[in-house]
Amino acid sequence: MCLLVAYYFCLPKQLFKDPTATVITSADEELLGALIADDGQWRFPVTDSVPNKFKTCILQFEDEYFYKHPGFNPISIFKALKQNISSGSVKRGGSTITQQVIRLSRKGKPRTYVEKLKEMILATRLEFRLSKDKILNLYASHAPFGGNVVGIDAASWRYFNRSAHNLSWAESATLAVLPNAPSLIYPGKNQKRLLDKRNRLLKKLLENGTIDQLTYELSIAEDLPQKPYPLPQITPHLLQKIAKSEKGKYVKTTLNINLQEQSNAIVKQHYNLLKQNEIYNISVLVLDVNTREVLTYIGNSPTDKTHQKSVDIIDKPRSTGSILKPFLYAAMLDAGDLLPHTLVADVPTQFGSYQPENYDKTYDGAVPANEALSRSLNVPSVRMLQEFGLDRFYHYLKQLELKDLKYNANHYGLSLVLGGAESNLWDLCKSYAAMASTLNHFNDNSSQYFSNEFIQPTYHFNNTLDFGKLSDEKTIFDAASIYLTFESMKQVNRPESDESWEIYDSSQDIAWKTGTSFGFRDAWAIGTTKDYVVGVWVGNADGEGRPGLVGVQTAAPILFDIFDILPRSDWFAKPYDEMLEVNICKTSGYRASSICDDTEMRYIQASGQKTEPCPYHKLVHLDTSESYQVNSSCEPISNIKNKAWFMLPPLLAHYYKNKNPFYKELPPFRSDCAEVSDTHMEFIYPNEQSTIFLPKDFNGNTNEMILKVAHSKPELKLYWYLNEKFVGTTKDIHDMAILPEEGEHTITVVDELGNELKHKITISE
Repeated sequence: MCLLVAYYFCLPKQLFKDPTATVITSADEELLGALIADDGQWRFPVTDSVPNKFKTCILQFEDEYFYKHPGFNPISIFKALKQNISSGSVKRGGSTITQQVIRLSRKGKPRTYVEKLKEMILATRLEFRLSKDKILNLYASHAPFGGNVVGIDAASWRYFNRSAHNLSWAESATLAVLPNAPSLIYPGKNQKRLLDKRNRLLKKLLENGTIDQLTYELSIAEDLPQKPYPLPQITPHLLQKIAKSEKGKYVKTTLNINLQEQSNAIVKQHYNLLKQNEIYNISVLVLDVNTREVLTYIGNSPTDKTHQKSVDIIDKPRSTGSILKPFLYAAMLDAGDLLPHTLVADVPTQFGSYQPENYDKTYDGAVPANEALSRSLNVPSVRMLQEFGLDRFYHYLKQLELKDLKYNANHYGLSLVLGGAESNLWDLCKSYAAMASTLNHFNDNSSQYFSNEFIQPTYHFNNTLDFGKLSDEKTIFDAASIYLTFESMKQVNRPESDESWEIYDSSQDIAWKTGTSFGFRDAWAIGTTKDYVVGVWVGNADGEGRPGLVGVQTAAPILFDIFDILPRSDWFAKPYDEMLEVNICKTSGYRASSICDDTEMRYIQASGQKTEPCPYHKLVHLDTSESYQVNSSCEPISNIKNKAWFMLPPLLAHYYKNKNPFYKELPPFRSDCAEVSDTHMEFIYPNEQSTIFLPKDFNGNTNEMILKVAHSKPELKLYWYLNEKFVGTTKDIHDMAILPEEGEHTITVVDELGNELKHKITISE
């Protein structure tokens, strides 16, 4: 009984405790990369199955009766013992594969008869514990193949640069004979002995009918491997990321190896161009919208150590530039604060000490909201954020789970939408993919939403993501707001500036956005179709800015090159159940009022029905020639023509008419009419600025300050005062040059109708 207990417990629960390499493969099990084991050995994790060709070869060479013996072969032992005694030395082992597994696990025990007896006992115990196939798997995974190569999987990649399942008969035979004498027979050395052993095994396979004559002749004609191949490093940064949490494991990823390799080539091509401008780092992420699986993962460009080659930038916080603007647009649509074509102000603006500027430093006066997004105009975006509310927008961003938003809303201020905050490519692509998926699911599931739509993407093949339960309640943005946002992003054709724009001829519709951080440190481009999201970041990992490092010039070309290698996608279906068809004023983009004279029916988000009607169309009274305003004091009512007139506030109109030549100023009152005072005037400069610095010329003289005012009736005279001291009169063009002293001043402007405008400034030299 004691012997039985001892026999039962004689075999360790875990035979092998050697560290293994971290191995990652693509979705179709192609090797993407491997990280060598801690002991410096290329030892892959235990294989799930032994390839049939190698299995046949190893059994024929090592242990023909493997599936018949109980762990040892008495006949082989007897023959080996007889030969060894007659020769006076160990010439033949006679060990079965099971015994060899035991010997490999016991690490260099002396090859004595006592040790052989122990191996036999342990081998029989192993046969009780594991099936024959599992024992064979253990042998194939731990057998030495020369140098620092252990196991069939590592050996096939090191010596033949392919998976063990794709080896030929000659290659399988070569590997089958290597474990027999790994220190003596090594590819590239002892070629004659290796060739003889391989060919003898192939001859045996021919004689027992495993292979035919033609296969045999072709096999013996194959060359032997000369030196080990380097293992593939197709996505080294993902390999390092996985190794942090799953070190020494075999991980099947979701990556598409063909797409990954093509994307690598695209990044390398662009890197070779960008490095000429001292731009060294690029990262790219491609997601499947429907499964939220990672298809391509490029953590960095093929740069050098000096330029942080090993840094994985995909999850590193970087300044966002304009890449958050679509979220603001979607949030305002979702909240019902905006319609897609609503005119928003684009005029010089200052909030305290913060003065945003458009990229090209020009202003449109008023611009449709969707165009402000597609053109990436900064001033309208900041004004929209100020109107919407910083805290409200921040709440939407927190719902997106952008993990690098670590401070409160006031810390970022209104610059939040222009790059005042940081985020990373992973979180941003996740958010764009979730928005696209929300829209897809809404249309595919009877106008319902999944509760867990904004889920983290995965690069693990066996991860099944749970999108939650179907509900009538939106997760963050409703489907209509997302659709209208994507419609605007699809129209992107002049981002950042005219000078930096290229027309990209894409084979499909893509909703995309670029971003450039302050100081030209980060360039972004993220785009989505119904099926795929592509995200690109370009810059320097150390944060050094470079001229020309803008999203549309550096990141967008990479984005479109990668979309070109992706399958074509249809455009998103319109979510009619979340939309209403309403009458819209074509000029202002607001819901049409009763006097709007040019309207059309458009689909808007359901929440948009609470927006105000058009505030810019006024009913005015004109004479029959429409040259003058009139009223009943000077014209019979029967001759008065009532007409809807599109009128912007003076400051907006001042800039708007420069970009819109068909904009008509309101006609003046006829001289014989009693004018009804309805005048407006606003400062163009200074607008909201309180402290002004006056520069000096080359001679040290202080330059004058040019005051500008926009008046709804520019033909009226304006009277200018500085600290109640009259300084001049203007008419038609209301510009006034003054040279105030250092300190605080009050500027007063009075028109000839008595309307007054005041503004306080502080002059600093």
